[in-house]
Amino acid sequence: MYGMGRRQFLQVGASGLLLPDYFNLRAHSKQTENKKFPSGFGQAKSCIILFAWGGLSHLDSLDPKPDAESGIRGTFLPIRTATNGIQVSEHLPGFAKTTNEWAIVRSVHHNAPSHRSGAYWNLTGHEPPNLGGNWPASRDDWPSIGSMAWEALGDGHGPIPGTVALPYTLYDGGSANGQDAGFLGLKRDPAVVYPNSHGFRLYDGKSPSSGRIDLSLPEQLPESRLRSRQGLLEQIVFDHALSNLDEQVEAQSMAQQKAFDLLMSTEAQSAFDLGKETPAMRESYGMHICGQSVLTARRLVEAGVPLATVYCAAGDLNGSKGAHFDTHADNFNRLKNQMLPPLDQAASALVHDLKHRGLLDETLVVLLTEFGRTPKIGGNAGRNHYPNCYSVAFAGGGIDGGQVYGASDDIGAFPADRPCGPADLHATVFHALGIRSDHMIYDRNDRPLPMCDGTPLPLFG
Repeated sequence: MYGMGRRQFLQVGASGLLLPDYFNLRAHSKQTENKKFPSGFGQAKSCIILFAWGGLSHLDSLDPKPDAESGIRGTFLPIRTATNGIQVSEHLPGFAKTTNEWAIVRSVHHNAPSHRSGAYWNLTGHEPPNLGGNWPASRDDWPSIGSMAWEALGDGHGPIPGTVALPYTLYDGGSANGQDAGFLGLKRDPAVVYPNSHGFRLYDGKSPSSGRIDLSLPEQLPESRLRSRQGLLEQIVFDHALSNLDEQVEAQSMAQQKAFDLLMSTEAQSAFDLGKETPAMRESYGMHICGQSVLTARRLVEAGVPLATVYCAAGDLNGSKGAHFDTHADNFNRLKNQMLPPLDQAASALVHDLKHRGLLDETLVVLLTEFGRTPKIGGNAGRNHYPNCYSVAFAGGGIDGGQVYGASDDIGAFPADRPCGPADLHATVFHALGIRSDHMIYDRNDRPLPMCDGTPLPLFG
């Protein structure tokens, strides 16, 4: 088996393999592909995506413009970082201390100005069918990046899901497109989970309709009763499949089935258990929903999850109200007081923790968002949607840190050097994970489609 090529391996999958065998097989196939892709190909075993839902202002975070006029540069000051020549916002002090591990990309752009369309492009790597507005999420949508990675790498994780999203799903006038497995089907949907602990600060404005899988065993519910409920649920899922009931109902049933599978697995319970972390470690990530979700993601990739996505903001934009990056009004106070501190703390703690554990070289960390914000500040001290230029960042997984790729113009309005798009960001992630961008997946009509049409960014050491 260890002599098979990577393409053969990806076609047959790794179903039934134990985790050590699975990673040994991946390592062997990567060694073969590394001869063709010598720069960082396949160095990452896993990936954690931090998604700043709402549209992170690049000018107030990773691409400050201190020489621009006040109506553009805003009220935040730039600060020096650990890397000579790189500055970031004063409200990213943790990020500033870890820039030697990060590659900042300041020239990302697309032309989808709505949250749902911009998120879809960044979560799937493919242009949305509706650039300017919303459309119902469906199984004809492209799969999320985690679902595609799971499909390409195959099974073999035992009870551990192939991809996970935390801490809840995204909403903006309905469930946002591009979060599930789309045309790959229910079997590749991410497990949406919530940190199994209490006492941390929540985001303001989270919609009660946001989804979660609670991995805490209900009190006074014996395992025998849980197993009987599981058998009933399996029958319900089977009945749904026979009767072709609504896909939403079937998806909910499948999510419950995943929850039962995780509840019955000691290995899975251990991976999700933040109680196994020291209080000091939990506090280093931050005692807020962002930090504890990112810490959970770290535990999950250690347990074998190839790709975990943490949505670092409130699940529902609630008409631009709440704790998220959609700062049409009061941009600077909201970023300073609500949004940048938890993201900065969690992201920098993750990089530091992974490096201390010797896992950073094999774990890719990506800071992503759907678009940037307008250079010109509005009348309510806000910035509006702006897909023409924004910033993202990569760390670990073979990335050469301490660099800036691309540049925006003097006011952050357009890329001025080495422009790139969401497809290139996805190609970079797949490259790090040892997946060819042209790996074929199949839509609902069984048509082969290349997973990505982008080009990996030359960020690797």
